[in-house]
Formats: sequence, C-alpha cells, structure tokens
Amino acid sequence: MNGPASEFSVAHWPTEIRLKKAEKALEVDFDDGSSFLFPAELLRVESPSAEVQGHGPGQKQTVSGRRHVGIMEIEPVGNYAICIKFDDLHDTGIYTWDFLYRLGQTKDEVWQAYLAELEQKGLSRDPH
Repeated sequence: MNGPASEFSVAHWPTEIRLKKAEKALEVDFDDGSSFLFPAELLRVESPSAEVQGHGPGQKQTVSGRRHVGIMEIEPVGNYAICIKFDDLHDTGIYTWDFLYRLGQTKDEVWQAYLAELEQKGLSRDPH
C-alpha cells in the first residue's frame, strides 16, 4: 500500500493493555502472542514527546530523577495509540502500537543505554 494511508498501517495490534498502578507498570499483550511489561520509568524517560525526543536528530533529552514515577491513567488516541498521563504531570507523549512493540522488543538494550547515558552525564534515577 502506498500513499498517506500506509503511514498509519500498524504491524502489531494490542489485544490487551493493563495498567498496573501498584507496580508502576503497563502490560501490553499483542496479537502475535508477545507480551511486554513496561516499567513506568522506562516509558517516561523514552516518551515519544517532542519535550523528550526534541524536534530533530540529536536533540533527545536525558530525563533523570524518575525512579519513582507512576502512571495516573492511559487514554486511547484514535485506534493507533495511547496517551499516558504520568504522576509527574508529563502527558504529551503519544505511544503508538508500533512504538510500544519496538520498545518491548528492545527494552533491555534501551534501558542499559539509558543507564549508561545517566552515568556519563553524572545524572541519577533518583529525584534531586
């Protein structure tokens, strides 16, 4: 499929999304049988928002001090994504199904890169 419609094609659809407030996590099951448990901290520091990602290559911000961040609620965005409202009041990231699936597949590597970046910049997961 070519054209604008292909931009919105989704390779993997969630079959269930569970907000685990006590665990500060989001669990997402996909139609291919994959299931991912995302800590709120990981979702927050990797937020697809412009505030975190910047407006171009090389502009990504390192978000520190979010060890204890929780998720207040999730809201659907059309039929392709969710918006996550964190208890630090960040709520501008649109988490598409493809973004969540890719993050689920690479979350260990992404997490290790995040920890290395914090260390390199002298930042901490703990609030200041």
